[in-house]
Amino acid sequence: MADKLPEPKRNIRASFAYLIEKKREGGEFTNEEIRQIVDAILSGEMPPAQQAALVMATYFQQMTAQETADLTNEMMYSGETIDLGRLLPRKVSKVATGGVGDKTGMILSALGAAAGVIVPGMNGKDEDFAISTVTKLSAIPGFKTKYSLKEYETLLTKTHCAIVEQCKEIAPADDLLYALRQSTATITSLPLIASSILAKKLAEGCEGVVIDVKWGNGSFIRDREQAKQLARVITRVARSMKRRCVALVTDINQPIGDSVGTVLEIKEAVKLLSGEGLEIRKESNGVPDPLKDLKELVLKLGMEIVRIADVAGSTLSAKQLVDRLVRDGSALKKFKEMVRAQGGKTEWFDDPEKFPKAQYVRKLPSPKRGYVHTIDAGKIAHGVQVLTFGKDGEGKLDPSVGITDIKKVGRQVKQGEPLIMIHYNDEARMEAALHYFKDAYRLAPKRPKDEPLVVERVV
Repeated sequence: MADKLPEPKRNIRASFAYLIEKKREGGEFTNEEIRQIVDAILSGEMPPAQQAALVMATYFQQMTAQETADLTNEMMYSGETIDLGRLLPRKVSKVATGGVGDKTGMILSALGAAAGVIVPGMNGKDEDFAISTVTKLSAIPGFKTKYSLKEYETLLTKTHCAIVEQCKEIAPADDLLYALRQSTATITSLPLIASSILAKKLAEGCEGVVIDVKWGNGSFIRDREQAKQLARVITRVARSMKRRCVALVTDINQPIGDSVGTVLEIKEAVKLLSGEGLEIRKESNGVPDPLKDLKELVLKLGMEIVRIADVAGSTLSAKQLVDRLVRDGSALKKFKEMVRAQGGKTEWFDDPEKFPKAQYVRKLPSPKRGYVHTIDAGKIAHGVQVLTFGKDGEGKLDPSVGITDIKKVGRQVKQGEPLIMIHYNDEARMEAALHYFKDAYRLAPKRPKDEPLVVERVV
């Protein structure tokens, strides 16, 4: 009897080349093919060059809603998942695609929990120039950001909210794909953004997601229509996966609120939560409410959280609930509870004078008279990052530095009047940051047209 002939070796590279070619020509991947791709990227079976080619083909040819849902599902189950089913309140997470000076993450975590919602809050990677919410909160003495999955579940059981670093066990395939997107300049691929956001949030145990899709020079999404398209992709995919999801498309062509930094932003968040409420103060002597945009975002995003969680039904009841939780101190109390649960000290919150202060404060003077026409929020963020971490971005975090008293778009200024106040401790960092700040402002003789902060609501 003749010996059995060995089976021919499978040409792995050729099989991956077929998938690259299929997407390059606009084909649609099957669920099995997407599983094969994710498994091959996780195991390293697919060579790096082919991984890059596949991501690039996806960037140009996009994915259908079904493909994106299948990719989300495979990435979600590429690692560990958290089951919060034993906790009765609905689990709703808030996510933002960028945001310079955006304190809504820490505010809404506490506000949602105060309303009886569980608000999971693992922070993944942000833009290279942005300072994440978890980094800002790490400036609080004793505040712990690294937790195991079990410890994270315990935090949510105890306080119903937590803001921690992304656990490496959650959606590891997404980390690999994110690195690929960075190296291939495909960060803005809409299906890959949508699957990245949803895979991580659903793996964390969320039943609903509120997405703040930011567009403008303070986000990697520069185009308004592209942001709207992303919002539609995310909500459509979430629906196909039987999850509740609402997306607000918002403008980030200038910093949110009146400060950018670490401790400075925490101080501003505490100020907003300290009982004044979310009603926007009327303009006085040409000076608008400095927290106008922050209040609007907190109110509108907070309303979406409590409605998705079925804590409030109508628009009016949701608005009243969110405002009441700020006015009566419930949200601030929950914020303190979360900070203490994560080892942080809350003495700062009771006495603003205890917040650490920078040694020096310097104004950025307006070079001429006119109206603030545009602000490049990205350059503001780069400048603050230099103040915080040094020019190379590798220095020790300086929690007290940043900018305040931001003159917003449309504000009239005189020559020499401060556009921002710069808080700093190191002269070399200050000089390096000043280049970004000076280049961020553009003035014009006429007041620019007012643009809405919230552009569109997508469900």
